[in-house]
Amino acid sequence: MKTTLEFDIQELASQVALQVGKAIKPILDQYPFREDRLYDVQELAEYLSVSTQWIYQQVQLKEIPHIKVGRLLRFKTSDIDCWLDTLKVPPMDSPLQRSKITP
Repeated sequence: MKTTLEFDIQELASQVALQVGKAIKPILDQYPFREDRLYDVQELAEYLSVSTQWIYQQVQLKEIPHIKVGRLLRFKTSDIDCWLDTLKVPPMDSPLQRSKITP
């Protein structure tokens, strides 16, 4: 007995995509995705909770990554986040860990 299987490939692809989307949604929802956008000076100052004057000083000292669009300053979110990571201070060992004597 011979059976033929007929199906619509587009419908099958749509159903597979739907099922895959449902399966990975919980995984993707665990990670906050932020759009890489450009901040102006005021927005960056608010983001960092600093004054605009401080931002201008850091730009002048070339301490903060920035983009010049003509005379305008812009700051890419991903560049600022990477720059912030370089400023992290590692945690100090706790006094208990430092005083442990190993046999």
